[in-house]
Amino acid sequence: MPEKQIKGIDAIKPTHAKKDWHNLTLAETAGKLKVGKTGLTYAEAQERLAKHGRNILPEEPQIGGLILFLRQFKNSLIYILAAAAGISFYLRDNVDAGIILAAVLINVVVGFFQEYKAQNALAALKKIINHQARVVRDGREHVLDIRELVPGDIVILSPGAKVPADGRLFETEYLKINEAALTGESEACEKINHALEGELILADQHNMVFMGTVVAEGRGKFFVTAIGAQTEIGKIASLVKETKTPRTPLQEKLGRFSHWVLIWVLGLAAILLGAGLAAKQNFVQMFTTTVAIVVAAIPEGLVIGVTVILALGMQRILRRGALVKQLVAAETLGSTTVICADKTGTITLGEMRVTRLLTPSHDIDTIANGHNLKETVKGLWEMRLLAKIGIFCNNAVIGSAMNQDTAKDELSAEALVGSPTEKAILLSSLDLGFSEKDAFSERPRRDEIPFSSQKKFMATLNSWTDKQNIIHFKGAPEKIINFCSYYQSGRAVKKLDAKKKNEFLKQHQKLSRLGLRVLGAAYKGVSIQAASFGELPDYNQEAVWVGFWGIKDPLRSEVVQTIAETRAAGVRTIMITGDNKDTASSIAREAGLEVGEGKIIDGAELAGMSQAQLARAVKKVEVFARVSPEDKLRIVEALQSHGEVVAMTGDGVNDAPALQRADIGVALGSGTDVAKETADLILLDNNLATIVRAVREGRVIFDNIRKLVLYLLSDSFAEMLIIGFGLLLGWPLAVLPAQIIWINLVTDGLPNFALTQEPEESEVMSEKPIPRRQPVLDFERKFLIFFISVITALTTLGLFWLVWKTSGNLELARTVAFTTLAIDSLLYVFSARTVRHTIFEHNFFANKWLIAAVVAGFAIQIFGLYVPFMQKLLRTVPLGVAEWLLIIFACLWVVGLIELAKYLFIVKRKNAVLF
Repeated sequence: MPEKQIKGIDAIKPTHAKKDWHNLTLAETAGKLKVGKTGLTYAEAQERLAKHGRNILPEEPQIGGLILFLRQFKNSLIYILAAAAGISFYLRDNVDAGIILAAVLINVVVGFFQEYKAQNALAALKKIINHQARVVRDGREHVLDIRELVPGDIVILSPGAKVPADGRLFETEYLKINEAALTGESEACEKINHALEGELILADQHNMVFMGTVVAEGRGKFFVTAIGAQTEIGKIASLVKETKTPRTPLQEKLGRFSHWVLIWVLGLAAILLGAGLAAKQNFVQMFTTTVAIVVAAIPEGLVIGVTVILALGMQRILRRGALVKQLVAAETLGSTTVICADKTGTITLGEMRVTRLLTPSHDIDTIANGHNLKETVKGLWEMRLLAKIGIFCNNAVIGSAMNQDTAKDELSAEALVGSPTEKAILLSSLDLGFSEKDAFSERPRRDEIPFSSQKKFMATLNSWTDKQNIIHFKGAPEKIINFCSYYQSGRAVKKLDAKKKNEFLKQHQKLSRLGLRVLGAAYKGVSIQAASFGELPDYNQEAVWVGFWGIKDPLRSEVVQTIAETRAAGVRTIMITGDNKDTASSIAREAGLEVGEGKIIDGAELAGMSQAQLARAVKKVEVFARVSPEDKLRIVEALQSHGEVVAMTGDGVNDAPALQRADIGVALGSGTDVAKETADLILLDNNLATIVRAVREGRVIFDNIRKLVLYLLSDSFAEMLIIGFGLLLGWPLAVLPAQIIWINLVTDGLPNFALTQEPEESEVMSEKPIPRRQPVLDFERKFLIFFISVITALTTLGLFWLVWKTSGNLELARTVAFTTLAIDSLLYVFSARTVRHTIFEHNFFANKWLIAAVVAGFAIQIFGLYVPFMQKLLRTVPLGVAEWLLIIFACLWVVGLIELAKYLFIVKRKNAVLF
């Protein structure tokens, strides 16, 4: 640890040398900033605020409501519907046009509402904390909003404080700062106050502090040298806007799907129009009929359904602990093939914990004992002594938000302030049964020898009894054990001989090989007269050895199962960490990742690779060690070069370009605002399992979109074939355009919506991800659409012809055809629910919304047949019992054929798996 370095501002003499801030002496820094020992005056601060502006990071402006609303129209299917509405208006078919525009409006409103809520939720997250800073102005200390800071301000730093601006340190007192958000380095950086020579990277500018970093321990003061966009974090935030955001797989698939639908519909319409004109048919009549075919082929409800599925998916993902910022990003999660996860906070807890307690008589795994830890150590005197040393030889404190009345079970490392190691030890002592009262007990610290990298230990001198004071030691085991002549054995103290000492040192080596950071503990009683270490020349002799703390950032309890689940789902998990290769290997192996030959690459190897070499290597790598945030962008691009759909996690500002380039950028809830602004998904609990839960929901979303497409296209193409075949046969229209749109949006509207509520199927996470280039419809679904459309069209036309020829009543025949088409779609929706099972194997009542929707659909259809106003609008007549029996029989016949076709595909898939 650096020595205590304090230099008074009185000694600073202004000068003006043009160098980088870290190269300047304190006098040069003060002179360049034109600031004295009492800080800026209020007037000077206001003048600089007017000149430099507020201390605010550049960020994407919040999208206005109007722009967000208009953005919902940017959709190929919307364009097709708008064209159909325009043609209908041109032909003065205002009812059809109005219904189509209603479909467009519903889609736009739902999409706008969901994205507006997500945007406001993100804004609310940013407003939760109002950051303040301790500042010296006019010779007095003030607490100011960090947005009011200006260059030249003097800022005071203390443990746990977030650095509010970039600055040059002029006073440091055992100061360490965690700069992971900016540099990616997980270890806190020791700080100094003297000038440094040469051009240095940020991580080596030890006399500088940077906005967004956090004080791990110690105290200090600095001159503000840059604010807002001029800070290092601000510069990176500005560059994020230049990184191209790729189109999501869903956008690509729906774009290709819309293009395919448009070509087929317009192509068929042109052929029919040409054939009619060649046959000397009236142009206006043929054009009207062609429009009817176009209207029939366009699934008006699909746009609404897809939007609702995405919106519901966003809500389910939020309930599972993650915020999705845009609708289309929700489905992309389901297409994810690679999850690049930061080790710290995602795979591990993200905080140091004591996982092993080892004394001469006892060895306790704190993770395995969990909530029973207090009972496990009850009555173990050695453990109690170890806990006492962890309380008193410790500079971590319980945060101001906590107090001695707080329930111990509520305490976590986040509630403590101090270095990660000291917080871990303090939390361990509290877990062992010590109360907050023990931590605040009146046993004042008389003196302290702070930990430093040179000494490798910390010692405190505390009052203890009326007759004795006590020294507590904590530090490197090989150092502490050399202070000891005795060791604790239960309540007794025994002589420490060479054999026992070697035994303890071997225990240290064993713990180190497990990837633990190991600290030793000891104590020594001294005279009540001793008030400082200066009065104790032999303070480090004849101490009593107590035991070890084994410390690490432990795996989250569910990580092994989560990684196994992703592997079964065909999703690779790649761990990314700033730790060295050995530590990374140990953690990866514990998490269930492979770390054999070619499975792990460190930063040095990565730096020596070309992008082409990296692209070849990433095919089998599972761990990247010693990786900087800048390397993440290269890793993402290498994976995407193979068509992978990449989810990348990050929390620092330097992660932002990689988050934006990834198909799904995942920001940790504890991360920087810039990372959250850039990401598509924000993890509210920093948990890898939450990403996997979101992937599951993404797959359910895509699954339900496919079900919806299968259902609606089968319906729409059946309607198109009914009109087309009838035209080729020279028959009048079997169903009218208004009747078609009634079926698409009203009768089928409720089942369409109910399909969006379809629960997940058990196989959803046991199948491979859908490749980026694979269309929404695979061969099986295309065949089913064709098959359902043809048999529905032929059955409907057959009934139309039968009724028309036997009764001579065209309106009755049209009503039978209209009702057959409507009821048929209400029944085969149960077939469209799944292609993995037949209707007889699937839980019929799993989706109660669908049951209700089908019942309501029947009621609506009856309403359209028997209410005089609707009869006039839809041009229908009432049906008798005979017609209804004919319709029901025909519809059940169609459903039976559909289930037969599905069964043949299911058998084929099972045989393919077996062979």
